[in-house]
Amino acid sequence: MVTEYVVVIEQEGDAWGAYVPDLPGCVAAGRSRDEVEKLIAEAIPLHIQSLREHGEPVPHPTAMGSTKVRVA
Repeated sequence: MVTEYVVVIEQEGDAWGAYVPDLPGCVAAGRSRDEVEKLIAEAIPLHIQSLREHGEPVPHPTAMGSTKVRVA
């Protein structure tokens, strides 16, 4: 079974960050969008593994994907 989590990616200045709303504490930072996407993809399974190893529940995905909306 494949589980998909929504990832939020943000840019501020020269830095990029990513976090997973359904996995508090699962974050990544990098110098480019490509780098941060790679890092968060690596962080998610490690975060889930850590939760399991510590006997903590693994949250099911509830966040929904969205799109950019232009506001005038």
